[in-house]
Amino acid sequence: MSLPQKLPLPLMQTQWAQQIDPVLTNILVSGQYLPEVQLINGVTVVNHKLSRKMQGFLICGQNAAANIYYSQPFNDINLTLTSNAVVTVNLWVF
Repeated sequence: MSLPQKLPLPLMQTQWAQQIDPVLTNILVSGQYLPEVQLINGVTVVNHKLSRKMQGFLICGQNAAANIYYSQPFNDINLTLTSNAVVTVNLWVF
């Protein structure tokens, strides 16, 4: 992406906005990284720290084999995860 630099200011601002706005409005960009979340064999409730309703999550790493899924609808405060093993995961919540 190259931003125009030798244009009148209003035109520059318009072109910059056209290129930058899609990045800024992407829901993944406004996420939160939660490192080393320890899950039990069963249900673990994690505070996602977003201060809004969660849209989704990604597991960025885990230290053991486990099936992990969310077991409650997304809400404003918590992510409820169910695991079939004790495991530590890194999460990206958005």
